[in-house]
Amino acid sequence: MKININDQNSYGQINPNLHGQFIEFLGNCIDEGIWVGKDSKIPNIDGMRKGTIDALKKLAPPVVRWPGGCYADTYHWRDGIGPQKDRPISFNENFGTYQRDRHSFGTDEFMEFCELIGAQPWFNINMLSASVQEMKDWMEYCNRSEQTSLSNQRKDNGHAEPYAVKYWGIGNEVWGGGGSMTPEMYADKYREYASAMPTFQKSIFDQNPIYKIASGPDGNKPIERVKWTKDFLKAFSRYRQPGINAMDLHFYNWNIEHESDTPTDFGEDDWYRVINGAQELDQIINQQADLIKEGLQNIPQPESSLDHRLDRIDLVVGEWGNWHRTAFTAKPALKQQVTMRDAISTALMLDILQKNSDKVTMACVAQTINVLNALILTEGDQTILTPNYDVFMMYKAHRGNSALKIQTNQDQKNVYTFASKKDGEIILDAINANLNDQVKLTVELNKEIESISKDFLQSDRPTDFNSSDNPDLIRMQQTEVKDFSKGEITLELSPASVNVFHIKTID
Repeated sequence: MKININDQNSYGQINPNLHGQFIEFLGNCIDEGIWVGKDSKIPNIDGMRKGTIDALKKLAPPVVRWPGGCYADTYHWRDGIGPQKDRPISFNENFGTYQRDRHSFGTDEFMEFCELIGAQPWFNINMLSASVQEMKDWMEYCNRSEQTSLSNQRKDNGHAEPYAVKYWGIGNEVWGGGGSMTPEMYADKYREYASAMPTFQKSIFDQNPIYKIASGPDGNKPIERVKWTKDFLKAFSRYRQPGINAMDLHFYNWNIEHESDTPTDFGEDDWYRVINGAQELDQIINQQADLIKEGLQNIPQPESSLDHRLDRIDLVVGEWGNWHRTAFTAKPALKQQVTMRDAISTALMLDILQKNSDKVTMACVAQTINVLNALILTEGDQTILTPNYDVFMMYKAHRGNSALKIQTNQDQKNVYTFASKKDGEIILDAINANLNDQVKLTVELNKEIESISKDFLQSDRPTDFNSSDNPDLIRMQQTEVKDFSKGEITLELSPASVNVFHIKTID
């Protein structure tokens, strides 16, 4: 296979928020995964598992979405503030969790968690079982700097300064468990909630610091996702529009039709089905970006220059990742192992997000810990980093870079590439999704090469995974590439591998 990369042929900047994470009270994501309690024998920081904190601090995810997900629509934020002993106990039925919720990990704990790992928070409000007033109060508690009853309550709970939460999701999957709404129904409710949001401005001329995220379509429904976005934006073309900064698309790489295919036991056909399924995300992003553009063009011009016209809506992917059939019956709920098949499809979807950095601005993998396409699994006092964790670590180098167009001169099936540049360095991802075949990749550059290093992830068997007995079976490795000419390299890609090349060039 042969490709050509010209570092002058750039487009779009890779928003670091494309590497976001998602946590909610499902299965053991929060309890056990993050929250173990201050009195736990498991090493912790203010009740939060130290192993999880240390791993995520190293990863430094730019944004974390919480409290859901479907859990957001049963969550009342006041249950999770104040002294732990005074917090109510409720019951969580979401996606088969069936656990008591002591609300130990609430707003202030989540904000400390974000601070510890260096992430911005994305709050999703309860639109289904709460109220506009409850949303307003939560925002006041988090963001109000002036002395009010709610800001004083935050101060009493240990945080005098406002949290300045920017990202607020208005509803979650409203087409399904979030209310089974039609686009028109949701548009009406969205108008109400978005209009009621406090701005925290100091002057009417200040820019509104709140980033409002609307619930977007179900990416797994090819017909519905098109009609949903069209009908939702059509509803907003009638009369005045409240602010919408983004629409939140959800996409899961479903692997649920084949009973014999499990996360750790699968054949060659199963391998390629999941790998190929990840490719659909590219089509969906481009489709939805076009639909948003088309919908905005139909927004009428206001009669007064003082009136707002909705003219830009970002596309975000608030939930994405592999979802295998066994997750539905797993205990704890939605827990699944992560093999090289998951690592490669995760890398593919990350590259699709990065490749479309001119169309999508933020994304959160589902979910970070102990649920679905996890980066971290916990068992007792052990914190196990999955191969997905290594993929995200390898891809950190792309954050904030300029995406580069790649010209493919000679194609090869099941080999995928992506490149970006920053400060005289080209970062090249090369994924060999061929289960058994090694591939030689020739790269032609427009500049001379100074040095090349390689990060790579591979294993002896595609069904390998990291476990409590062998937590480092699959780990990122590094090496130097020394065989290259002035502007050309031939790189060897092992079967079923993720490779990231750091190519320093000479101006």
